[in-house]
Amino acid sequence: MLLIAKSNNYLLQQLFSIFVLLQINNYVHMSVVAIKDDAKEILKQVVQAMQEKKARNIVSLNLVKILDSVAQYFVICQASSTTQVDAIYKNVIDEVQQNCELKPFHREGYGNSEWILIDYFDVVVHIFLDDTRAFYKLEELWADAALKKYKSDS
Repeated sequence: MLLIAKSNNYLLQQLFSIFVLLQINNYVHMSVVAIKDDAKEILKQVVQAMQEKKARNIVSLNLVKILDSVAQYFVICQASSTTQVDAIYKNVIDEVQQNCELKPFHREGYGNSEWILIDYFDVVVHIFLDDTRAFYKLEELWADAALKKYKSDS
C-alpha cells in the first residue's frame, strides 16, 4: 500500500511539473505575440499623431529582417518650423501614452527641436526640420529596410 501511495505521489509531482512547463511555454508564447503586436500598435499611433499635426513625408522603415537592428521600426517625418516639430513631438508622446499606456524609454533633441528622437524600444521616432532631414538622410543609411510611405501634407 505504501508503494502505491509513493508512486501516486510521484505521478502527481510529474503531472504538476508538466502542467507548470506548459503554462510557462504558453505565457512565453503569448508574451512574444503581445510584443510584436505592441510594436505595430505603437507604429500606428505614432503615424496618426504625426498626421494630426500635419507632419510631412511620413515614412516607416521596417527593420525586423535586418540583423542586429536597434528596433523593429523607425518612423520618420519632417516639419518646416521648430514650433511644428515641437507640436508633433508632444502629440506623439500624448497619443502613445494615452492609447498604448507607454512612456518613452529615452528622448533627445527636444531642446533645439531640429531633430527629436523618441525611443520606445521597438519603435524609434525621428522628427526633423526640413534641412536637418535632408542633411542626415536616414532612409539612405537604412536602405536595406522595407520603406512604407504614409499619407501626409506632402
